[in-house]
Amino acid sequence: MPSLALSNGAVPSPKDNKKHKSKKEKKENNVDDAQAQQLNGAVSETKKKSSKKRKKLSSDEDEDDQKSETSSELVEPQNDEGLKSKEKKKSKKEKNKKAKLDMDEEEEEEEEVLKKEEDPNAITNFRISEPLRAKLKEKGIESLFPIQAMTFDIILDGSDLVGRARTGQGKTLAFVLPLLESLINGPAKAFRKTGFGRAPSVLVLLPTRELANQVYADFEVYGGAMGLSSCCLYGGAPYQTQESKLRRGVDIVVGTPGRVKDHIERENIDLSQLKFRVLDEADEMLRMGFVEDVELILGKVQDVSKVQTLLFSATLPDWVKHISGKFLKPDKKTADLVGNAKMKASTNVRHIVLPCNGSARAQLIPDIIRCYSSGGRTIIFTEKKESASELAGLLPGARALHGDIQQSQREVTLSGFRSGKFMTLVATNVAARGLDINDVQLIIQCEPPRDVEAYIHRSGRTGRAGNTGVAVMLYDPRRSNVSKIERESGVKFEHISAPQPDDIAKAVGGEAAEMITQVSDSVIPAFKSAAEELLNNSGLSAADLLAKALAKAVGFTEIKKRSVLTSMENYVTLLLEIGKPMFTPSFVFGILRRFLPEEQVEAVQGLTLTADGNGAVFDVPAKDLDIYLTGQQKAGNVSLEVLKTLPRLQEREQPRGGRFGGGRGFNDRNGGNRFGRGGGRNGRFGQNDRFSNGRGNFNKGGKRW
Repeated sequence: MPSLALSNGAVPSPKDNKKHKSKKEKKENNVDDAQAQQLNGAVSETKKKSSKKRKKLSSDEDEDDQKSETSSELVEPQNDEGLKSKEKKKSKKEKNKKAKLDMDEEEEEEEEVLKKEEDPNAITNFRISEPLRAKLKEKGIESLFPIQAMTFDIILDGSDLVGRARTGQGKTLAFVLPLLESLINGPAKAFRKTGFGRAPSVLVLLPTRELANQVYADFEVYGGAMGLSSCCLYGGAPYQTQESKLRRGVDIVVGTPGRVKDHIERENIDLSQLKFRVLDEADEMLRMGFVEDVELILGKVQDVSKVQTLLFSATLPDWVKHISGKFLKPDKKTADLVGNAKMKASTNVRHIVLPCNGSARAQLIPDIIRCYSSGGRTIIFTEKKESASELAGLLPGARALHGDIQQSQREVTLSGFRSGKFMTLVATNVAARGLDINDVQLIIQCEPPRDVEAYIHRSGRTGRAGNTGVAVMLYDPRRSNVSKIERESGVKFEHISAPQPDDIAKAVGGEAAEMITQVSDSVIPAFKSAAEELLNNSGLSAADLLAKALAKAVGFTEIKKRSVLTSMENYVTLLLEIGKPMFTPSFVFGILRRFLPEEQVEAVQGLTLTADGNGAVFDVPAKDLDIYLTGQQKAGNVSLEVLKTLPRLQEREQPRGGRFGGGRGFNDRNGGNRFGRGGGRNGRFGQNDRFSNGRGNFNKGGKRW
């Protein structure tokens, strides 16, 4: 865990640490080793003593038992003195048993000490009261995450704080836990108002309704265990319900800046008794245009010395630094798990890029889910709201989530996704930040996002809290610069081609077999005669017929070839080489016209030069493949090869102020097709016949694909 220096209120950077390490490192290591040896020696010695005591007690009991047996055999019925002797022996046995129990308790205490030494972030090492500790254990939380452990004592002791951590590292509980302890058992206990109509003690601001609801849910769970009440204020929900809760009195208010500002102007919120204010995802508030609202709300507290302010942000742009300097105390502390390095994507996630053009997305995405979701939840990100709605309509069982959907429906959608009523969510950036949903195994981005930070937050919806996940980004090789995202996000992209029929069959074959075995034996008599007739008349073996039945069970009626360049079905990808460099696509088309009819040249799709400039890659219709391969024989020094894997291609540099995606296709701004040329319905996402009926493997019981 990174160290936290309290001088000047900042955590030393890795560079500062290195300067001080050189002189003290050996001494500190020797001290640590000596302390560890001393602790281990003490525990070992204690265990030896306990073992000796246990052996002695056991031998004493055995000796007493032997004496008792011997005396009972040799001595005649005993007088009063004999009875007294028996009572003494019995008393001695009871004392020995009690001593054993005491030693067991001592050993348990020793084990607890060892556990604390082994896990410094264990919740037992922090000032967390029993009700809250019990609720954490109920949720499976035995130890705190680094950002939580780093900031717990600072917040509980009353210091203002600026906290930085990458997405998915537990920033929410980093302020929830110490604030609750402070209100019930800490410094704020004496000042907290109780009773009907009480003013709130805590105000938490977040950029989106979804984040506000999520943080509110945590306060409800953990604050409820402490007897504290909360309310959530956000736009799109009725004012009356929120006003009613505020009038009755609450301890904690969680909300978005716009709705909190509205309630302040309506005089529904009294901030005079406020003891804590929290800004979470502060950099996102800046991006979403909440600057004036946030400053107005923070400015309602006249005396900054009477309120503790916590600011959490993944990045620290100038406005966030300005807010920190204006509204936090001069002696504020800083907890930084990011340091001077740029924000990086999660290392728990497998980052994959896959070439695909707009018209192939609707056919490709179901196969990606089949191969990479591992049965977990999937979130698909699009750049536009219309794109999210349309794609959700084409994918059986999927639901859309974006800003144009009414808040009540958004809450129902998120609730259904969390509970597993459906397993695929198609969303815009509204779901990209902060949302913590269990078992999101796969993220699919339909095109490279607007900036690197957006990629980091989107891919961060999986691989959270120490789990692993997969993030797949689709891109058009002719128009996207994935190297920039790779470089600035700190990931190493795994370049793969679209799942081929064999890959898909392997992924779903086992599931199809399980579906067959789960069918009751009671159906056999009814279908047996038809099965025997099919077997006798089809000319196929029993294994071949069963293979066809398994394919049909999961929605396959035929196997189609798929391009490795654009992922389009019924296309194959060719590599053209002429033994010397090729500098422009127009030069390549000139070469093709030397040995191919114009009709075949016009049918070429997605022509792109290789990174070394010595080849060109393009798609052709699978049905015409022989024409292309035969035609090359008419031209000298021309080589055409069918590709199974894609070579490295030249990337297009993006103009300044532009975007990673763009051009014609999914995000065409120059009119024309919104989702790319070719196939598809009205030039949009292509309809996938294989899945259009909503049956098969992806919609069993409405719970999975």
